[in-house]
Amino acid sequence: MAEIRFIGLGIMGGPMCRNLLKAGHKVVVYNRSPGAIDRLVELGAARGESSRDVAERSSIVITMMPDGPEVEEVILGTCGVLEGAKPGSTVIDMSSVNPLISQKIGASCAAKKVRFLDAPVSGGEPKAVDGTLAIMVGGEASVFKEVEPVLLAMGSSVTLTGPIGAGNFAKLANQIIVACNIAAMGEAFVLATRAGLDPNIVLDAIKGGLAGSTVLNAKAPMVISRNFKPGFRIRLHQKDLRNALQAAESMKVSLPLTSAIQQILIALMNQGKGDLDHSAIVTFVEEMADIQITQPAVG
Repeated sequence: MAEIRFIGLGIMGGPMCRNLLKAGHKVVVYNRSPGAIDRLVELGAARGESSRDVAERSSIVITMMPDGPEVEEVILGTCGVLEGAKPGSTVIDMSSVNPLISQKIGASCAAKKVRFLDAPVSGGEPKAVDGTLAIMVGGEASVFKEVEPVLLAMGSSVTLTGPIGAGNFAKLANQIIVACNIAAMGEAFVLATRAGLDPNIVLDAIKGGLAGSTVLNAKAPMVISRNFKPGFRIRLHQKDLRNALQAAESMKVSLPLTSAIQQILIALMNQGKGDLDHSAIVTFVEEMADIQITQPAVG
C-alpha cells in the first residue's frame, strides 16, 4: 500500500480520496476548507497543514483542483508542492485543465527532478463515489506503471495516452464529444416530443442503434424525468470547453461545434443554471422550441 498525499477535497476529490482509504492506502489530506479535511480524518486520513507540508511527507502527491490557475498556485506557488517535494517524488495532477498548463507544470517539476503526470478523469461525481472513473494519463510510461495501482483505486479505466499534456488533451476530446451528444439529444427529443411521441419509447427505439451511447443512456432518462441534480455541473463543462477552445486557438484548430455549445453553456449560466447537471443543456433547445421533453400525460 502506498503513502499518498491528496490536495483538493471538493465534489470529486473527496470521494476519490475516500476510495484510496478504502483500498488501504495511507493518505494525508489538505484542503482550503477545513470541514472537508475533518470529514476525511474521521475516515482515517491524516491532516496536512499546507501544500508544501503535504509534499514533504510523501513520494506521491495527488492534486484535484477546479482549474489551471488553482493547480499552478498549489504546485508552483508560495508554500506549494514543489517547495516541499523531494527529487524522485511524483506529482499527479488529476484536475481538468488546459494541456499547455500541464506541460508548463511538468517542465517546472522536471527542473527540480520531480516526476509529473497529468491524469484528468471522466465520469462525474457518481463515478468518483463508486470508484469507476475513466482516468486519462499523460507522462512517462515508467512512472505511469509505478503509480497505476494507485490510480486503479479510483477508476475502472486507466489509460496512458501519451506524454505530459496528453491526458488533458484526451479529456478535452471527451468533453467535446459529451457536450455535442447532449446538445444533439436535446434537439432530437424536442423534435420527437413536438411530433407527439413518447420520449421513453423513442429512447428505447434508438438506443440499440448507431445513435446509442453512454451519454444517451445516462442523460436521456434524467431529462425525461426532469432530474437535473448535478453529476457534472454546467459551469464545469463550460470551463472544459473554454480550455479546449484556448488550446485549439494556440494550435490554429477550428472547433465550430464546440464554439457554438460553449455559447449555449454561457447563456445557461447567465440564466442561473450553472450548477445544474450538464444534461440541462437540453433546456436551451426546449426554450427555443417552447416545448418541454417529457412523457405524455396518461389519458
